[in-house]
Amino acid sequence: MAERTVTVNRKARHDYDILETYEAGIALTGPEVKSIRQGKISLSEAYARVNKGELWIYNMHIAPYDPVLQRNYDPRRPRKLLMHRREIDRLMGLTQQRGLTLIPLRVYFNERGYAKVELGLAKGKRKVDRRREIMEREMKREVDRALRGRLKA
Repeated sequence: MAERTVTVNRKARHDYDILETYEAGIALTGPEVKSIRQGKISLSEAYARVNKGELWIYNMHIAPYDPVLQRNYDPRRPRKLLMHRREIDRLMGLTQQRGLTLIPLRVYFNERGYAKVELGLAKGKRKVDRRREIMEREMKREVDRALRGRLKA
């Protein structure tokens, strides 16, 4: 069984410069796992933070699993992320010192069927940087289009 991506946070790479990526497990309940398998998850406003020596993910929306009646279910509850202690300590130091943030990039199931989240250590882009990036992308497209036109002729 191969790795299966459930959802990707597309806006993360647009709004942030991703410096490093990390893999973390997610502590979930049974119905949450089933809901994720159905793709009922959103990472659009999610972020991760080290709190009291533990890594937590906030604002990750997992819709309730319909066949199971769940009372007092909060789809945006904070969920604990599972990483090695050394990695958590390193991330805590980096996020506190340099003003970096942890952004979830994607959620997937690994070969063993466990739900994982790929976190990116990110630095926010300024508006000018985003505009420059869009301009460069447009220029590259125009050059490719021009070259493609010359090859056909």
